[in-house]
Amino acid sequence: MRPALPLVLALAATVAGAAEPDGQDPVPAATPADQPFNPLRGLDGDGRIPKVALPADLPNPARWRYIPEGRIKPGGVVERLFVTTFIAPILYFEEAVGAGGGIALTDIDFRNQRRREFVGLFVARSTQGQERYAGVWQRWLDHREVPGGGVAVEERSLVRVRGGYERTLTRRFFGLGGATTADGETSYVDEVVDAGVQLQKALPSAGGDWVAQVGVRGDRHNLAGGHVPEVWATGSVYPLMVRQDDGAAALWLSAGLRWDGRDSQSNPYRGLSLGGTLECAPLISAGRAGGRAELKGVWALPLPGLFHDGGGSRLRATGVAEENPPTDALVIGAFARQAWGDLPFYELPSLGGRDTLRGYLADRFTDRAAWHAGAEWRLWVLPRGVTFSREVRIERIGLAPFADAGAVSPSWRKLAEPIPRWSLGCGLRLMFERAAVFRIDVAGSNESAGVNVAFGMPF
Repeated sequence: MRPALPLVLALAATVAGAAEPDGQDPVPAATPADQPFNPLRGLDGDGRIPKVALPADLPNPARWRYIPEGRIKPGGVVERLFVTTFIAPILYFEEAVGAGGGIALTDIDFRNQRRREFVGLFVARSTQGQERYAGVWQRWLDHREVPGGGVAVEERSLVRVRGGYERTLTRRFFGLGGATTADGETSYVDEVVDAGVQLQKALPSAGGDWVAQVGVRGDRHNLAGGHVPEVWATGSVYPLMVRQDDGAAALWLSAGLRWDGRDSQSNPYRGLSLGGTLECAPLISAGRAGGRAELKGVWALPLPGLFHDGGGSRLRATGVAEENPPTDALVIGAFARQAWGDLPFYELPSLGGRDTLRGYLADRFTDRAAWHAGAEWRLWVLPRGVTFSREVRIERIGLAPFADAGAVSPSWRKLAEPIPRWSLGCGLRLMFERAAVFRIDVAGSNESAGVNVAFGMPF
């Protein structure tokens, strides 16, 4: 279940109205601090953010993200609604799970820490018992005030804590290997309790080219027969496997290191990233143990804009550069994964769903090794987005035609043997800020079609 953000936009339009911005001239950043909050302080009337001088002692200043004072609204959750807090109703209906509802609360200025902390809370339940109660808290470790107003945040160094309970009634399993067919679909209920903490740090200093991360988490899975109509229960087709993995609890330790030359972690326009991650589960129920390894790369190449000039005309008119100019890009992401030891079947590498082979059902292909590659042409159709009021706006709206390819196998040594699976599609991108992108991807394959809704880019 994902927050129904289109409903947020409709609600924002209802609450805020369709007011037009007051002119297009920049609002000086030097507005006195004792004056009432000005949502255009540090912005142009259409939401453009003029670049400002950052503190001279910042290491790697190109890696810091400037947030103007007009996007740091004071007050509580209600006062900051649709500026730095978002409440989305979760509404859905599916025959297998019934009618469901709930809310998703995201606060990108939690505790009024001047955009240093984030919190997300998700609560939802369906009439047939599908549930989700989850929370995440995140704090950026490198954060500086900017003279004249606003803050600068280095997005590579952070600490994140998350946990929750989720009961999904329609998880799928098709068997192991790339030769499985759609007719082999089985279904199971997956009830999960999990909690974890992760630390990520740029090296050798803030904004550095190397990024290290470590983490620890624990989880427990309880399994039961699934609710997908006219599909066998996974426990009926694979009784020994499900019996062994039902009720499994595990402690996971992770560590990773990558070289990252991209200009952004969450929404890159240019640069290359290469790295690896190692996850080990030294403690799994019944004396089991195992782990996973991943090698991953992302390459972003800026392209000429089809629907904009990259902010060039405004730069020539004002003589002031833009903090986040509209930039079309070709972005390619790829990974290879390998599992070892005695892992539960739902922890093995899999393809299909919102981030991989998006034209297939989630977890459509599963085995002990997998590779995947995707390419997206991210182009901004409305480079200045949509403004609902002086405070509420979508910064940018775009499209992203994409292609995915991948395969699974019993071992990394045999990853080149299976014929790759393909999916093609196109996505809608709504950018509230560069680090806050909501997407709806529609994709098709030779087997099915899929609609995936998520926050953040797939790679």
